[in-house]
Amino acid sequence: MAYDPNNIFAKIIRGEAPCFKVYEDNSTIAFLDIMPQAEGHTLVIPKERAETIFDLSPDSAAALITTTQKVAAAVKQVTKSPGILLAQLNGAAAGQSVFHIHFHIIPRSSGIDLNLHARDKADFDKLKSLAAKISATLQ
Repeated sequence: MAYDPNNIFAKIIRGEAPCFKVYEDNSTIAFLDIMPQAEGHTLVIPKERAETIFDLSPDSAAALITTTQKVAAAVKQVTKSPGILLAQLNGAAAGQSVFHIHFHIIPRSSGIDLNLHARDKADFDKLKSLAAKISATLQ
């Protein structure tokens, strides 16, 4: 499948679609998932056009994991979560639904089930507030 430059993440990169951004640098952007599996569920994407890890250049892969590590630490701190689940899906058969490579940062606590993925939208006022807290932690 060829990369679709009109996928939602490509639109976010170009500033054509809104997001609750927590971090951005020259190579990556991180923002809250609007249909989170847990409070603080954050997505990290490279600015390079790539559907899967197999399409990503080594430099963008390095930038992506560096940003994921940095943002995950901030998400963990702000949510006071004892654990972080990182997920990265490649292809529809693996569950990928947006065909632009991305990492999911999902705060985890024992005994608390995850919400179903991509089912219910979160309260946007709460997302805006949480994004501000995570972003401030990264400053």
